[in-house]
Amino acid sequence: LLAHACESLASANVMTMDLADRTEGTNRNTLLGIAQVIMLGELAVNRALDRVDPPE
Repeated sequence: LLAHACESLASANVMTMDLADRTEGTNRNTLLGIAQVIMLGELAVNRALDRVDPPE
């Protein structure tokens, strides 16, 4: 479940960054902020995944 959450967050980050690249002004800044929050979520999920299944 954590691996799927990580992949979903990574995909959401890519989609958000792609949309931000095609947007200007305050909407672009909003999308970049959303992308940053998604990335922080991805990092948290990765950390939890490492605790459950430590890399060898």
